Amino acid sequence: MTTSRRAGTGQSWPSTPLDAAQRAFDLLTCQPRPLTFDGRPFAGLPDRQLPLDELKNLLVSNATPRAVRDDVWRDLVTRARRDGPAWVLAAVGVAMPGLRRTAGRLGRGWTGDSSDRDSELLTGFLDRMRTLDIRQSRIAGKLIDAGARAVKQAISRQSEAAAVRVAGSWSLPPQQPWDHPDWVLARAVAAAIITPDECLLISSTRLDGVALATVADKLDISVALAGAWRRAAELRLAVAIRAGEVDWVPLVPPSATTRLDRPSPSSTRRRGARHQAMPVPNRS
Repeated sequence: MTTSRRAGTGQSWPSTPLDAAQRAFDLLTCQPRPLTFDGRPFAGLPDRQLPLDELKNLLVSNATPRAVRDDVWRDLVTRARRDGPAWVLAAVGVAMPGLRRTAGRLGRGWTGDSSDRDSELLTGFLDRMRTLDIRQSRIAGKLIDAGARAVKQAISRQSEAAAVRVAGSWSLPPQQPWDHPDWVLARAVAAAIITPDECLLISSTRLDGVALATVADKLDISVALAGAWRRAAELRLAVAIRAGEVDWVPLVPPSATTRLDRPSPSSTRRRGARHQAMPVPNRS
């Protein structure tokens, strides 16, 4: 496995997209607080909380009916849209067997670096997960098909570029999966640059088009306070991105991250600040 050395820490992190996604998924499933999936509402799954790696194995097993697989994937896509980057990574990890098969099949028509191919594959998968109608069947297959289409479109772009007669040569820049907004937010949470609640505010309102009032109600705070938190978090995130602080950050579940020194919604209300805008905090 190709790895890159994270500056200042001595830790290795995969430099190839699918390997990086697999490492992130492994971190979600490791002790002491692995991310789990509740199998109890789904007929055909064990009646307990399932580690995500066990869920992945169940979904690729021929013993699991197709209808059960679709029901589980509806829940996974819903969680990825609603609950933030950890569940986006969970969905990618559960789909990894199909993604790797597709990457291998498409490798025969790809003339560039395989990392660029895998980047296109993951980007197409993630983009389709935002828009797919989950009332349909074969959900996982449709997501992987979207990734395959992205790769084929990139192959077409390569062919068109090769047909142009120029004095020099160039290559198309890869669309790396860790530059996808969900991955940037996930690394920012893992680095304690933003909190899980702030991640929810940004991803839901900026990426998914959810009204700020809807998210504020979910967090049980006022719209004004939600807007202030979001502005403060976005400023910290922008500074961190420019400083390169989220370039190589091992990913962990949001529940295991350290919250920044800001008040919780309940403590803010107790101080009578429910309708006050929170000033931008200084980073410690």
